[in-house]
Amino acid sequence: MYIKRRDFLVGGTAAVGAMMVSGVSIKANAQGAKVLKFVPQADLAVLDPHGTPAYVTRNHAMLVYDTLYGVDSKNIPKPQMVKSGEASADGRTWTLVLRDGLKFHDGSPVRGADVVASLKRWMTKDGFAAALAAVLTELSAPDDKTIVFKLSKPFPILPDLLGKMASFSTGIMPERLAKTDPNTPVAEIIGSGPYRYAMDKRIPGSLNVYEKFADYVPRSEPADNLAGGKIAHFDRIEWHTIPDPATAAAALQAGEVDWWEAPTPDLLPIFKGKDVKVGIKDTSGNIGLLRMNFLQAPFNNRAIREIVLKAVDQTNYMLAAMGEDKSRWSVPQGFFHPKSALASDNGLSTFTAKKDYEALKKELRAAGYNGEKIVLMSTADFPVIGAFGEVAADMLRKIGMNVDHQVQDWATISARMKNKGDAASGGYHIFANFVAGAGTFNTAAHTYLRSGASAFDGWPNIPEIEQLRAAWLEATSVEEQHKIGVKLQEICLKEVPFIPLGLFYFPTAYRSNLEGIVDTFPVFWNVRRT
Repeated sequence: MYIKRRDFLVGGTAAVGAMMVSGVSIKANAQGAKVLKFVPQADLAVLDPHGTPAYVTRNHAMLVYDTLYGVDSKNIPKPQMVKSGEASADGRTWTLVLRDGLKFHDGSPVRGADVVASLKRWMTKDGFAAALAAVLTELSAPDDKTIVFKLSKPFPILPDLLGKMASFSTGIMPERLAKTDPNTPVAEIIGSGPYRYAMDKRIPGSLNVYEKFADYVPRSEPADNLAGGKIAHFDRIEWHTIPDPATAAAALQAGEVDWWEAPTPDLLPIFKGKDVKVGIKDTSGNIGLLRMNFLQAPFNNRAIREIVLKAVDQTNYMLAAMGEDKSRWSVPQGFFHPKSALASDNGLSTFTAKKDYEALKKELRAAGYNGEKIVLMSTADFPVIGAFGEVAADMLRKIGMNVDHQVQDWATISARMKNKGDAASGGYHIFANFVAGAGTFNTAAHTYLRSGASAFDGWPNIPEIEQLRAAWLEATSVEEQHKIGVKLQEICLKEVPFIPLGLFYFPTAYRSNLEGIVDTFPVFWNVRRT
């Protein structure tokens, strides 16, 4: 199918005139240099910045909501909304002072009380923030410019947490909205970032619109990852959801859209010689994964989880998802980013070793699997996740599992991931996904490493992991951090909180007349049309 659609597009018959996508006409440069048309990786189903860790929601949040800090290209947190931030001599008090000129999209000034209420809501959802919550004794705003964190023990990585790249965004919003129950979507999407969300122009499943916020005051420093000045050069940003890759590619070739976040690897060759540039902007990459549901048999059985892990050949997953160009992926991949102090090669040969599926089938029966139906969830909205799902279904069948591979839209899958019931109640046994590499450099930010009460969907309960996650927060040297990482990987290979499938990099494609795209996940400040 991929070869046919590529040949079709190369033949020049795919994009003529205005394209119709979900009922929305996209006309080439219809509104001139002041409108940027973008195709996101998936539909923006959740608008609340605290509503889901989905990266499409994080990217949306970075347009609308400003952050207190932002990490630069060296992963060093720099002030963003704050003018200054200082820790007391004993490290148990942090005092942040907001910079001048901060204003919400409804015209109200950003106050310390807004920040406090927003952070309290965010801390109920974010795994990294849970580490802060565990030592936080008081969070207050003594005046409109000041936020004070009182701690039971030092938390030196507070700026790192408040400026991180990974989900969830802190989502600083007016206090009246931040008081919304964290499990209820906020009624209005109002932040203080460089663009405001135009709710009246939203077409669910098709179009999201962002308009330049004239009262936003950017920092004076050059843009550098999430740090520096967020200068909006476009009056309007349009996100056009185009689920079919061939249609998205045709629209980009024709100049009907400006930027396609995540083109499928098989279509990249068609852009050669065209007015389209292709490159990797987020160099931290992503780690593919399989997550088993610890609450449901048979994956509540550690031995069965370990057998599934032993069946994984990471190369198969990477080839299916990213193609043969090895500059876009690498294996073997462990449970942490390879550039992290926590990373270790110990035990990773299992992910590239030749597989004896018949032997694994026998191990599976001996471990207690009796042919029960296994519901595997994946989505076609993300071609990468869809590819992971196809390989996983084939692999599980090879070791003797009775697989029901259910492919649904991302909005449905992300909602089902929260379902703790059995398959008959809409639950599941296993799903495919990926996590941003930037979120796997430490134990606190690593969503899929969380266990017990703070566990993410799939709900592992592995006390040893939580103990070591806590130990990392108090480690005083890189050597100590590495020892913790080695021990964690040893535990993960046996307990299997998730299965890494390889490290990969999303290429992005954009019209050659765009410049200033920041080297990170899609952000829209600093970008201009020449």
